[in-house]
Amino acid sequence: MPQPDLRLEIDSTPLAVRAALSQVLGHRLATGLAPHRRGDLELVLAEVLNNIVEHAYAQGQGTILLELGARPGGLQCRVQDWGQAMPGGALPAGQLAPRLPDDLPEGGFGWHLIRCLTRDLSYARVGGSNVVTFSIPETDKD
Repeated sequence: MPQPDLRLEIDSTPLAVRAALSQVLGHRLATGLAPHRRGDLELVLAEVLNNIVEHAYAQGQGTILLELGARPGGLQCRVQDWGQAMPGGALPAGQLAPRLPDDLPEGGFGWHLIRCLTRDLSYARVGGSNVVTFSIPETDKD
């Protein structure tokens, strides 16, 4: 990512993630988005950051680096951590299995939502770190 407009180092705790989300949503990058896109940004970042806390750093704490930048057509996001790699070295498929309403699992919807709300989603394991990048489109046409 070229020079980010916002760069945060976040402790891998639920409280630190909550504080970072508040900081992002108060930043001009987020306040300049359409309200529903701002909601998309909040939901996607919450899912990605909480997955890192719960899974990448399941064995202990660490640091999460969050970078955001305004780009033509939307907002570019880069999230990096030094926790455990994604299983299989790839992002989860995020496909929903057909289920009856009384048989819905507790989790498993996060990656589906992330894939639906973002563009250009990618994952790489780089030098002992996980790097997830994606963009939040500015409008529905993007």
